[in-house]
Amino acid sequence: MMTILRRSLLVLLAAVPLWANAAPAPGTSAHDVVDTTTKELLADLAAHKDQYKTDPGAFYDSLNRIVGPVVDAEGISKSVMTVKYSRNATPAQISQFQDNFKRGLFQFYGNALLEYNNQGITVSPPKDESGDRTTVDMTVKGNGGAVYPVSYTLAKIDNEWKVRNVIINGINLGKLFRDQFADAMQRNGNDLQKTIDGWAGEVAKAKDATDNGTKAAQ
Repeated sequence: MMTILRRSLLVLLAAVPLWANAAPAPGTSAHDVVDTTTKELLADLAAHKDQYKTDPGAFYDSLNRIVGPVVDAEGISKSVMTVKYSRNATPAQISQFQDNFKRGLFQFYGNALLEYNNQGITVSPPKDESGDRTTVDMTVKGNGGAVYPVSYTLAKIDNEWKVRNVIINGINLGKLFRDQFADAMQRNGNDLQKTIDGWAGEVAKAKDATDNGTKAAQ
């Protein structure tokens, strides 16, 4: 069950690069961004779970609409690629990588989110948000009463708080995916296009890494 929870959180809460047409109103606190988005997504999932199980397109659209506005899509993709590789990427390659990253995450984690039964999520009280970066902490209950910590890093961009990274039960997802990308580049002879095209397979490896980390933590 913890494996299911971990996969669920990676879609529900992590910094997934998505596109959306709307965003929280300027001035909304980082704490409220995380709290409101989480509640809206869980409510939508509870209301439409049966439909989403048979209509993946509708599920994708819902995640895109709810989660997309609070994520720094461009920043996350460039962070995963790192300056070493992103500076040599064309705008088309950056865009393709964002799309492949998103598609890969949904492929491997989307179904697990549908298995989450809202055992309990609590957002911690707000922290200092006077600077351009802050964190918002959360605890998630699993079956059997186990509690798992989640911590988001948010950055203020054009006066709006956007998610840049997430640490789930000690696993830093930003670092995990950066390491996966660098390793893939090495194996592909520094062929950036080949690495972008094969990113779904790299996400699968990252999933295995989080699953193994989960088992070790139990």
